[in-house]
Parts: sequence; C-alpha cells; structure tokens
Amino acid sequence: MSTQNKKYPRLTAIIFTGIFLLFFAVYCTSPEKAGAQFNVQPMLDYCVEKTQATLNSQLMEDSLPRNVLQGQTRWNDVGIHDWCSGFWPGILWYAYEASGDAAMLQNAQKFTEPLRGVLEVPVDNHDLGFMLYCSFGNGYRLTKDPAYHDFLLKAADSLATLFNPKVGTILSWPAMREKMGWPHNTIIDNMVNLELLFWAAKNGGNPTLYDIAVRHAETSMETLVRSDYSIYHVAVFDTIDGHFIKGVTHQGYSDNSMWARGQGWGMYGYTMCYRETGNTRFLTMAEKLADRFLERLPEDGIPYWDFDDPAIPNSPKDASAAAVAASAMLELSTYMQAAELKAKYYNAAVSLLAKLSSPEYLSGDANQAFLLRSTGHKPAGSEIDASIIYADYYYLEALLRLKNMEVH
Repeated sequence: MSTQNKKYPRLTAIIFTGIFLLFFAVYCTSPEKAGAQFNVQPMLDYCVEKTQATLNSQLMEDSLPRNVLQGQTRWNDVGIHDWCSGFWPGILWYAYEASGDAAMLQNAQKFTEPLRGVLEVPVDNHDLGFMLYCSFGNGYRLTKDPAYHDFLLKAADSLATLFNPKVGTILSWPAMREKMGWPHNTIIDNMVNLELLFWAAKNGGNPTLYDIAVRHAETSMETLVRSDYSIYHVAVFDTIDGHFIKGVTHQGYSDNSMWARGQGWGMYGYTMCYRETGNTRFLTMAEKLADRFLERLPEDGIPYWDFDDPAIPNSPKDASAAAVAASAMLELSTYMQAAELKAKYYNAAVSLLAKLSSPEYLSGDANQAFLLRSTGHKPAGSEIDASIIYADYYYLEALLRLKNMEVH
C-alpha cells in the first residue's frame, strides 16, 4: 500500500468497499453474468465449516437445530417430531457429500438415527417427506445402507395413510378440521413430500404410491394454483363428495396474496414431479410458477415474505424462499430444450445464490447458521427476520446442484 493510502486508511476502505459494491451490482445482480461470476466452491467450504462449528458446540443427538432468532447466536433446538427435524441431518449429509470427511459421515449417521422414532407414534401430519426423506433419503443416496432403504419404505406407507381418494390429495393438518373448520386441507408445501412416495414406488415399495403422488400433484395443480400462476397456501375440500371448497392462506398475508415460500414449494414440487413422471403438464406448471416468481421479484432480487404485503418495502425478506427457488430453478433448467430457457432459469438461480452469498444475507460470525433474514410464520409473529434451518438446507442443496452441474 502506498504511503498516501496509509495516511488515509478510512478513505482506502471506503474506496475498496465501493469497488466491491460496484462489482457486485454489475455482475452478481445480472442474470446474464451470474453463472460466469459466481464461485460456488468457497460457499460450499463456508457451509461445511459452519456445519462443523455447530457440531463442535456439542449438540445432543435428539436435539435438532431449527432457528436462531434476532439477537441470538446459537441454534434453538427441537425434538424429532417437529416438522423441521430432518433438515439438520440433511445438512450433515450434504456437508459430507461436499467434503468427503469421514467424521462428517459419522455425524450424519448419528443425527439421522433418532428420527426412527418419528414413526413410533400415529401419523398426524404430512411432513414425513421433509422429516425423513431429507435425512434417511440423503443417507441412502450416499451410502446405500439397506436399513435406510427399508425405513424409507415404511415412511412412505405411513405418509400414504393420509391420502383421501375421494378428494385426491394427502391430508396436511388433521388438527385443522376442528380448529379452522376445514374438513380436508392440503397445503402447497406438501408437493415436496411427494418425492418420498415416488422414491418408494421405484425402490421396492407399493406401486400405488406412484399413483397417489401423481393424483395429489394433479389435484393440487387444479385447486391450489390460481389462473395467474400464483399459489394459494391451503386448499380446503369437502369430504362427502371431495369437491374443492376454497383456497385460503395460513402463513401468507391474505387468502389472495402470493406467499413467497409457497411459490417456491410449488416450483420445487412440480419440477420434481416432472423428473419422476416425465409428464409435460408438470414441467409446464413448474415453468409458469417460476416465471410468476421471477416477474414479481423486487429490484434487489430477494423476495419479501409475501409479494403482496402492503408494508413493502418495510416488510421482512425471506431468504428461505430464495433458497428453495434457486434449487428448484437449477433443476428446472436441466429439463429445458431451448437454450434461452435453459439459460434463463440457470442464470436466475445463480443470481439468487449470488445475492444470498452476499454480506447482507450470509450470517458470517453473527450466529451459527449459514444465512440471515428468513421469515417463518409472520401472521403468527414467529421466526421473523431469523435464521431458519430449512433456508440453510436448500441453500446448501442449491450450491451442490450448481457444483455438480459445473462438473458435468
């Protein structure tokens, strides 16, 4: 550094900060430049290092990270029956995949094992895919452990017990029958749980699991998706003849608003359904949902928790919605035949990852999580502007998908 710069360290810092921000604005916020400029390996290393740091804090095997709220530095833990219980084991499996570290493998196995207890109680929610496919599913993918295989088949059969053939969907929240007066309800999140059923059907499970998953996806497409390709959070059905009663929200701003993470779940779920079925209706739906999401992104590229919150721009962001959408669009891009569409979704996904990997969204030394600024359930005042485990899970998944796409 020159003598002049040594005399003015603050000025030098300002200049370098300005150069960084200009670089970020020009390259990382441009979808066309995103793929060429974003370096995925340092972010994978960051995630592995932070995962190891959390492990070093001596977590109990049946206490699983869920969130870090504002002002906190350490994870708040939940038990195995929380819907988020599978994301921490899933992160450990992804961290093992990214690092090849034998100790990380042992920890992934250690934190996966207690989730066997999930099936020791009556099935009372639709989230067995999130809980058990993110954990045991990734474990089987990476180890081919036959015990994981058999447990996943049992999990899929358990999830299928919530399917109502008259309605054509899996019941989401049994407790909502009395609490909300919903005879049968299905939420858009449930699209992601279908992957467990598809996996089981092609890995020795009952072939009818495939039919259940397809029927659920078709019914959801006809009821949860609005004509403008935004999504209701919840579809309510009659149990006598199975007809669709209404679309409502539970975690969004209003019944007719576009809840950001719900749009992401839809994009992710229908992309996966196309992969598993080859049904082009599902592919077209994934494209339409992704297009709607991209059309409504704010100028800085990260969605607010709900696109229709009237408090915008003084409204919380949702990094988790961005992470889910990024992972979904990376896979979606691989199914596009036209080069311009392939580039569109790929570059949009990388642009989201670049923004999530900026100082504004990385937690750095602030807390144990990877990311800041997710929103869980704003209407309930829960997990607002927080670090949430599923944001980290889908961020790491997207980074690995990007890395694998670069390699191949």
